[in-house]
Amino acid sequence: MYGQDTTPPASKPAAKKPATAGAAKTTGSKPATAAAPALTTKKDKISYAIGADLGKKLKTSSIDVDPTILTRALKDTLTGAKVDMTDDEIRATLTDLTKDLQQKQVVASKEASEKNRKAGEEFLTANKSKEGVMALPDGLQYKILTPGNGPKPTASDTVVCNYKGTLIDGKEFDSSYKRGQPATFPVSGVIKGWTEALQMMPVGSKWQLFIPPDLAYGDRQAGQDITPGSTLVFEVELMSIQPKTAAAPDAGDQPKASEKAPDKTSDKVPDKAPDKTPN
Repeated sequence: MYGQDTTPPASKPAAKKPATAGAAKTTGSKPATAAAPALTTKKDKISYAIGADLGKKLKTSSIDVDPTILTRALKDTLTGAKVDMTDDEIRATLTDLTKDLQQKQVVASKEASEKNRKAGEEFLTANKSKEGVMALPDGLQYKILTPGNGPKPTASDTVVCNYKGTLIDGKEFDSSYKRGQPATFPVSGVIKGWTEALQMMPVGSKWQLFIPPDLAYGDRQAGQDITPGSTLVFEVELMSIQPKTAAAPDAGDQPKASEKAPDKTSDKVPDKAPDKTPN
């Protein structure tokens, strides 16, 4: 390709065509011989890893950059060469970039929420007519998979549960079963749909919960898989209620579960006990 572009067609005598073809073939074979240097030393690997990590973050954030200029800036900075922008210019440019990204995120979040809410409403409308599904006035739906005959927890209790969480398309985002151990958490320290359902569940029961966004994470992102406005589906097995411990002399100074759990755990990704259970 490069051989064809650098020599105007008019300057090529007809008899020379075989030679031109040969030249093109030689040029075309260059990429095969110009192999990238092997990563043999620790410094090589660190250098490449940092570059790959930076590239992944830029791509994930949808930041449009020119790789050539980016590489030049890195080289100039690392070697102490004169850079083409002042510190103030760099700071102002990055501030503008941050504002642009935040605005894009607001728009993307709103679009995702509208789309997810519509899909969730359609799902719940169809789901509530299915056999065994109970629908409550606030939008929570549940189905009893296994009845239990134990006591029911109150909002002040701490419970032990096994559970699995999925989106309405069946994609699993969390599972205590896969971790091999149940989760322990305060009843009032999880998302509203869980708090409501747990207080209706006897110990030993297993329910399937269908939770609309306003009883889950609302219009915010929760981890990587739960996007704004998502309707969530859980299988919850209530294993036990933890016994209440005797109040210590200074217990009055301790924050109540209802005061600390919703806000402190609500921003955590549901992948670690007790935060595995979304709140």
